[in-house]
Amino acid sequence: MKNRDSYFDNAKFFLILLVVFGHIIRSFIDDSPMIMNIYKFVYTFHMPAFILISGYFAKGFRKKGYVSKITKKLILPYLIFQGIYSVYYFFIEKQGSIVLDPLDPHWSLWFLISLFFWNVLLFVVTKLPTKWALVLAFSAGLAVGYFEIISNYLSLSRTFVFFPLFLVGFYLKREHFTFITKVPVRGISITLLTITFIMYFNLNFDYEWLFGSKSYSHFGEPSVLSAVIRLGFYCLTLITSISFLALIPKSHAFYTEWGTRTFYVYLLHGFIIQYMRNSELLDWMKDYQSLSFIIILSILLTSTLSTKIVKALTQPFIELRASTFNYYLKNFTTLNTKSD
Repeated sequence: MKNRDSYFDNAKFFLILLVVFGHIIRSFIDDSPMIMNIYKFVYTFHMPAFILISGYFAKGFRKKGYVSKITKKLILPYLIFQGIYSVYYFFIEKQGSIVLDPLDPHWSLWFLISLFFWNVLLFVVTKLPTKWALVLAFSAGLAVGYFEIISNYLSLSRTFVFFPLFLVGFYLKREHFTFITKVPVRGISITLLTITFIMYFNLNFDYEWLFGSKSYSHFGEPSVLSAVIRLGFYCLTLITSISFLALIPKSHAFYTEWGTRTFYVYLLHGFIIQYMRNSELLDWMKDYQSLSFIIILSILLTSTLSTKIVKALTQPFIELRASTFNYYLKNFTTLNTKSD
C-alpha cells in the first residue's frame, strides 16, 4: 500500500458506497419524492466520477502488454459473471429458461465492457490534439442518441455517452485534484451540490437520461433539443462529479484499504441486491421504509464485501488467481506449525 494514493482509494470507496446505495433505493423511488430526488442526485455523478477516475489511471495504455492485461482484468471476469448472473436470474426470477448472451450485459456488468472499450479508444483519439479529441468524444456522445440501433447491446450506447468523461479524466493531472481539494474550492463544491439537490425538487425529468443507455427516441421524438438536453446533463455531470471529488478526504483512514477492493464490491453486490428485489424482504423494507436504514444497510454491505476474507474467497473467480487465499493459508499453516 506504500505507493498508493489514499485520496483515490478514499474516492473509490465512497463512490462504490453510492453505487450500492443507489441500487438499493431503486426499489423505493416510486414511493417517495424525496428518495426519487436522492436517486437522481446520486446518479448524476456517482458513476461519472468513477469513470473520470478510471480515465485518470489509464495513462499507461501505451505500455507493452496493456491491452492483454485489461482483457484479462475486465473481459474474462465479465464473461464469467455474465454466465453466473444468467443462471442466478433463472433461479431467483424463475425464468422459463436460462438466457446466455455474452453480448448483452447483465445489469451493472456494462461497466466492465465499456471500460475495456474506453481504454482501446484511447489509442485512436489521443492521436489528435487534446482539444479536438474532447470535441470528437463529446460530439459522438451527443450524436449516438439519434441511432436507435445503438443501445445496451455490447454496452455501445453507454460506451459512447460516457467516453468523454473517461477522456477528461485521462487528461487530468494530479495537481488538478490537489487544487479542487483546497478549502475554498471545497466550499464552492458544497454550494454547487446543495443547489443541484434543491433544484431537482423543481426539475421534472426522466431519470433514465442519466443512464446513458437509451436513444433519444425513448424520451420522445428526437430533435435538436435532445442533443441540447444531453449536453446540459454533460455540464451538470461534470460540475457535480468534480464537486463531489473535491470533498474526498486526502489522508489515510480506516476505510482507505476498502477502496482498493471496489472491483469486488461492484461485481458481488448485485447478487444480494437482486435477491432482495425478488424476495419478501423487499416488501418488509417498503413497509419499514427508512432512509437511515437504507444508508446503514448500504454501509454494511459495502464494508463487508470490501473485507480481505471476501477477496480471498472470490479472487479465483474475479482475478483468476488465488494469491490472497494462498497467503492466508500459508500464514495459518505456519502458525499451526509453530504452535505444535
